[in-house]
Amino acid sequence: RRPGVGSHSPGAFASRGRSGNVQADARRQYERYVALAHSAVLSGDAVEAQNYYQHAEHYFRVMRGQDNQSE
Repeated sequence: RRPGVGSHSPGAFASRGRSGNVQADARRQYERYVALAHSAVLSGDAVEAQNYYQHAEHYFRVMRGQDNQSE
């Protein structure tokens, strides 16, 4: 096995630049955290739901920041 292949070294994600993969990853994470928040609401855990919503908001801002930079 070659060093760095398949690992998550600090530069592993930096090489993707502004490709669609970064946008897709941010959207995927946003959707994941919204779904987790929804599940937490249904289970009655408002604190956990708020935590997940804050994570979702971060990825929403990442997506919005990338949208603005590409114009």
